[in-house]
Amino acid sequence: MAELSAWGIEPGWHDVKGVWHQVSEATAEALAAALGAGTGQPEGTGDSTPVWVLRADRAAEVGTDWTMVLEDGGMLEGAGHLPPNLPLGYHRLAFADRQVLVIVAPERCHLPDDLRSWLLAVQVYALRSSGSWGIGDLEDLRATAHWASQRGAGMVMVNPLHAALPGVPQQSSPYSPSSRIWRNPIYIRPECAPGAEVLGGRLQPLAEAARRLLAERRIDRDAAWLAKSEALEQLYQASSTEPSFVRWRSEAGQALERFAVFCALSERFGRPWQSWPPQYRRPSDPEVAHFASIAADRVAYHAWLQWVVELQLAAANAEAPLLADLAVGADPDGADAWSYPECFAQGARIGAPPDEFNTLGQDWGLVPFDPWKLRTAEFAPYIAAIRANLRHAGGLRVDHVMGFWRQWWVPLGATATDGAYVRYPAQEMLDILALESVRASAVVVGEDLGTVEAGVREELAERGVLSSKVALFEPQPPRTWPKQALASFSTHDLPTVAGLLDRSDFAAQQRIGLQPDGEANESARRKIVEWAGADQPDVTAANLAGELAASPCALVAVTLEDAFGVPERTNMPGTTDSWPNWSLSLPVPLEEALRSDHLAAVVDRMNCER
Repeated sequence: MAELSAWGIEPGWHDVKGVWHQVSEATAEALAAALGAGTGQPEGTGDSTPVWVLRADRAAEVGTDWTMVLEDGGMLEGAGHLPPNLPLGYHRLAFADRQVLVIVAPERCHLPDDLRSWLLAVQVYALRSSGSWGIGDLEDLRATAHWASQRGAGMVMVNPLHAALPGVPQQSSPYSPSSRIWRNPIYIRPECAPGAEVLGGRLQPLAEAARRLLAERRIDRDAAWLAKSEALEQLYQASSTEPSFVRWRSEAGQALERFAVFCALSERFGRPWQSWPPQYRRPSDPEVAHFASIAADRVAYHAWLQWVVELQLAAANAEAPLLADLAVGADPDGADAWSYPECFAQGARIGAPPDEFNTLGQDWGLVPFDPWKLRTAEFAPYIAAIRANLRHAGGLRVDHVMGFWRQWWVPLGATATDGAYVRYPAQEMLDILALESVRASAVVVGEDLGTVEAGVREELAERGVLSSKVALFEPQPPRTWPKQALASFSTHDLPTVAGLLDRSDFAAQQRIGLQPDGEANESARRKIVEWAGADQPDVTAANLAGELAASPCALVAVTLEDAFGVPERTNMPGTTDSWPNWSLSLPVPLEEALRSDHLAAVVDRMNCER
């Protein structure tokens, strides 16, 4: 294992009780193969690194004459060292026989000193209004953001809107995306898309058929997408030559074209892309370019879908700043893994080691970035993902932010217990995050729940990243929590206020064959009742909102489900088909939910304390 430490493979790990576990030789060898590890150091490290990440106020030694092309096209020349006042951004440095990407970053993410606000957290697919096509969409989000802004909310927090695999079946979990750079067109409202004014009444029969899906609370993503697709195909034909789309597509560049080609290839050859004819499995292959030319209209259609999502997301963000959510990884069968094959380790999956809550560990089925090849690629897909998710947003929640330091890799075909931690270039990734945050004037929230290495939370705080404080996990009341944090009652993986208080969540876990900890559940229930001073769901939700809002935390989030009194949790970890994960809409149409007295009481408490 000694030589593998240079490749970031940790020899072992400490569990939550501090017990050391040695990584097996078989696991180490499998992960070394996934990294392409050989003798010595990985490519792109040491003196051969293709990227320098610098702080804006610090000089860097070059040692010889150099020339730099700034991001804005300006030119600098010098000798010996770089000046300490370089502008923030991405610059090209040439010296001797080398070329290096110089990334100049601020020390901290954007974080106003006086930030003190509350936000409404929503699952966009669940926001079904009377105008929805079977699933909540970006027009529903726009209406919700308008409503929240009018009532004092500073932001609206949304689930990841990342692109799913094209076609059907549609992936239900927003945390298992095909692409973290592009978005899911299932969230488009057809009547609000370009071309709708041309089609006029021709959309009405399709809309009426789709709205019949609203009769069932459980969302049928496949049916909703098939209904929307028929309408979107017609809208594309009516608006594909609009100059604004042509200009946007050109500016989006190669990243968009690769994604659109991937979608068109998926229509032609199905899933997964690893089963496609060999000549189409890498975006750089000549046959891919040939396919793109003969399928130009389908490629343009998938690019057009992304443009429409962009327009409708921008409209929602204009009503109230959105807090976007960045998933921890991508589907190995998806567009990102195909578009950037050199940057992913296809021989491993991301997960979590065994702990007291899950003795078998976790395999999330997501493909990890190869940390060293990511640097060799100048962090291109990572930068693209951060930048894309900050576009049309006032902030970004980073799921499993500890993954900037290390990730639990599970060799392909192994169990989650047979994994190991692999190190990442955390400092460089944090600097890039800070740069993109400052450029977008967007706050960053780190989801730092669970097992976190010593020093990680402290460094995140120094970098201006808000921590996550969740009432169900915290032993002390909200008034003792730190300022630099986002406070909430729970997460999408935990019980709602109503589900905890009426014990229906506990009963649901038992009913579907899970083995919940009754003592822990009752302990959490007693704590929340004590903090809220009530044990009726509607009163408790309002009182608890007041307690959270009275905390020092810069941001306080309340979910629409908690405020409205929904008992079912969004996602039940450890289940697949036995629980409708990510597929339950609000129990009533969005218009009715927003008129709820329970929701009004929660909002009043938030505004009173904030």
